[in-house]
Amino acid sequence: MKYLFPAIAWFILSVVLLTLPGSRLPSTNWLSNIGFDKWVHIGMFSIMVFLWCWGIAKSSGKTKQQLKKTFIWVFVISSAFGIAMEYVQENLIVNRSFDVGDIVADIAGAAIGLAYSWYRFIKK
Repeated sequence: MKYLFPAIAWFILSVVLLTLPGSRLPSTNWLSNIGFDKWVHIGMFSIMVFLWCWGIAKSSGKTKQQLKKTFIWVFVISSAFGIAMEYVQENLIVNRSFDVGDIVADIAGAAIGLAYSWYRFIKK
């Protein structure tokens, strides 16, 4: 169970960051020109998926076949979380909006986290 604490902490941090009101975020500047926001989403979700997969791999006695299924579920749930957070931002957070680009970045990040976890814990 102790191996899941980093994943839980990262999840809580992600929820906090994704639900900050728009007025608390940096205003448009040169960072938006390089797509910095999308890179943040990719990084956030790749780390989240990796931490969950790492915690699960370390804390369970699952076979590689069981880990494969569990890792895929982690990817699916994390992707669904990213999609849900866009709806939360649109409907419940002041000065935030729905952005399909963020969803794409979230899913891409989750896929990177899955691929790295797969290589690290299943293919080795």
